[in-house]
Amino acid sequence: MLEGLEAAFFYLFALVAVASALMVISSRNPVHSVLFLILAFFNAAGLFLLAGAEFVALILLIVYVGAVMVLFLFVVMMLDVDFAEFKQGALHYAPIGALVGLVFAAELIIVTGGYILSPNLSSSVVRPIPDLAQRSNTAALGDILYTDYIHFFQMAGLVLLVAMIGAIVLTLRHKPGVKRQSIADQVARTPEAAIEIRKVETGKGI
Repeated sequence: MLEGLEAAFFYLFALVAVASALMVISSRNPVHSVLFLILAFFNAAGLFLLAGAEFVALILLIVYVGAVMVLFLFVVMMLDVDFAEFKQGALHYAPIGALVGLVFAAELIIVTGGYILSPNLSSSVVRPIPDLAQRSNTAALGDILYTDYIHFFQMAGLVLLVAMIGAIVLTLRHKPGVKRQSIADQVARTPEAAIEIRKVETGKGI
């Protein structure tokens, strides 16, 4: 009974995910495309849950649906982007897109052919987490990530920090005529230079 429910949910999530992906590339309205992409991510998260990878499913929902796709949706809705102009130059990138598509197709054919020729190949691979049956996926991944690979994890965080600072520096533009705050000048000011005391006579202005 349980295996039948898992198979039913698998086909349901897979069918909705494929249909949503087709609607993403076929919808004329970019807002509708983003909404269908969010739906595709939800169904992909359901497939990951069925596969036992609950950490990947939650990351997919939190990072992509909760941040990236919502950001895309806000950008598309708030900015008046001329998508017709973008589509006119799409033919220039058609050869590169076709090459990438062929590479992906070749990889899928190799993986599928390897599984057909040797169905028991996955069982012969050494598992990096031998006690995964007694522990959850998230706990085992956290232990390995923050013990054996903590240095690589910190290096990845530093690389992302440098990339963020570089993007801010490259996109920062100082407009002429706009007053900017200078912390050094503010700290170096003295009361004599900042305050001017004037004695005003009664009945007269400054």
